[in-house]
Amino acid sequence: MRTVIGYQSKKRIRAIFVLFILSLAMVVGKLFHVQIIKHEILKDRAEASWDREIPFGGMRGDILDRNGNLIVGNRLAPTLYFMPTQNRDIKNSSKPLAAILGVDEAKLAKKMSQREVMVKLAPEGKNITKELSDEISRLQIDGLYTGVDFVRHYPNGELLSRLIGFTGYDGKGLAGIEYAYDEFLLGTGDRIRLYTDAIGLPLPHVDDGFKTGVKGANVELTIDVRMQKIVERELVQAMEKYDATQALAIVMNPKTGELLSLASAPTFHPSDYKDVDQSIYNRNLPVWMTFEPGSTFKIVTLAAGLEEKVIDLHQDHFHDPGYVMIGKARLRCWKRSGHKHQSFLEVVENSCNPGFVEIGQRLGGETLGKYIRDFGFGQSTESGIAGESKGILFSEKNFGPVEQATTAFGQGISVTPIQQVQAVAAAINGGYLYRPYIVKEITDDKGKAVRSFGPEMQRRVIGDEASKHVREALESVVAKGSGGKAFTDGLRVGGKTGTAQKVVDGRYKDGDYIVSFIGFAPADDPELLVYVAVDGPKNSVQFGGVIAAPIVGRIMEEIAPLAGITVRKGQIEKEYKWGDALTQRAPDLTGMTKGMITSQLHTFQIEWHGSGEQVKTQLPVANTLISVEDVIHVYTE
Repeated sequence: MRTVIGYQSKKRIRAIFVLFILSLAMVVGKLFHVQIIKHEILKDRAEASWDREIPFGGMRGDILDRNGNLIVGNRLAPTLYFMPTQNRDIKNSSKPLAAILGVDEAKLAKKMSQREVMVKLAPEGKNITKELSDEISRLQIDGLYTGVDFVRHYPNGELLSRLIGFTGYDGKGLAGIEYAYDEFLLGTGDRIRLYTDAIGLPLPHVDDGFKTGVKGANVELTIDVRMQKIVERELVQAMEKYDATQALAIVMNPKTGELLSLASAPTFHPSDYKDVDQSIYNRNLPVWMTFEPGSTFKIVTLAAGLEEKVIDLHQDHFHDPGYVMIGKARLRCWKRSGHKHQSFLEVVENSCNPGFVEIGQRLGGETLGKYIRDFGFGQSTESGIAGESKGILFSEKNFGPVEQATTAFGQGISVTPIQQVQAVAAAINGGYLYRPYIVKEITDDKGKAVRSFGPEMQRRVIGDEASKHVREALESVVAKGSGGKAFTDGLRVGGKTGTAQKVVDGRYKDGDYIVSFIGFAPADDPELLVYVAVDGPKNSVQFGGVIAAPIVGRIMEEIAPLAGITVRKGQIEKEYKWGDALTQRAPDLTGMTKGMITSQLHTFQIEWHGSGEQVKTQLPVANTLISVEDVIHVYTE
């Protein structure tokens, strides 16, 4: 009996021992799993429960011009954070802080007393200056931390504001390039990691950490800042001189579609967008605005007529009595008495409406409509610029004889400026329709290309021969016709004027016009295309040739050297018109003596520099086109 009982006791003890060993093994295994295998995971979870992060603002990428010049960058603007549990004397802490920030002490103290682990002192302490931040740090306020933040920096002030747009309170793009390319420009900020207990007190045994962010990508535009400054200056002067409602300009390379300048007036400073009417910063006029193009659209009709060989500029002639009858509709020329008998080159020079109606009729409605759409009208150019409109064309069923006639000279349809520039570029570059584009490249913070953009030819609209004749006709418009005020000696400028009456509630408004001019240079091999439109000009005769043409001429003269364009040969000499300044080519006086020059009885004023007898150099140089009232400066040895 004792033997049986002893055996059972030993059996129980052995079982208990085995269970103990198994339990111990399970505990050791669990400890091994927790402390070795899942150590990092559990550590991260623990730290996350202690973690209090002070964020650094994400640094957005820069916006640069085609030459690497900064258009939009970043400026250090710290933001204050406060941990109430680390400071028991909020009253005495808020007083000096409020004094430095220049804010109400009671409101600041209330914000600092919130029952939260960390309080962002905004807007009082958001995006303050570095100088203020340094002054505040010297106060040594317990629980007060400074987070690094950034705001956008505009080294050129208002330049390009309606193109580049702006960022909001949270640093995200809200308009323009900032909005359209926000996914690339947006950066992730650094963060300081503070470790505290449940009530916010620092943990002495845990070191603070740091999370590194990534700077946003840089966006390099096709814009040339040097050209942009010239263009915007001219628009501002035009707005003041003519008391205009608004104005716009585009400069493009017609061989590639690169937009070298894109300007709207009035402008605004991007950092002050809240003080500006939304109609200004939400409307990038060169791509948003739609209006009847007027006579600049005649270039499309001309190009189609030349390609289809329904006209010959020199051999074909047309008689203009001052109007043309289309059914019962009388469509008048801008010159009421008419231009009478003229070649089709003169039709273009004179911007004769009935003459272009004739070209449209020879083409026929179906063919004219096809060319209009092939040139890119009625659809977005897909330039990559936010807010682009498509314009409005007549539908095929509503494109009757009257609509066909008015469309031929740019009336009754609605187009955007960038569509016109795209179309004219194709008309003068050999017939190649290129997509306009504004972004050249997007690069990361190490300079590696994320995306690159280049010329994109969509289709060919006309051939070389027709394009050559378009250039010839439009150069003649500037030298002999309505675009004379855009003439720039040596550059061989070609172009076309436009004067469009504005439509309000379906009716043309008397005395309210949009005047424009589109010009290019050099006419034999175009490198620059410049379009300017002025909306609602006053204090002057409202014609594109009077107001917009001289603006384009001045812009062209200044930006040509920046594009590497030099004086060209084969220029058509400017034809004098009543009211023009009398001009003449400067004579070559180099090598002559004072007696020889005097004996030739020149009518120019001559100013001598130096005490020698023989002329070594002169300004302006020989053969320069100068006014009869200009002074020739001669320099002796």
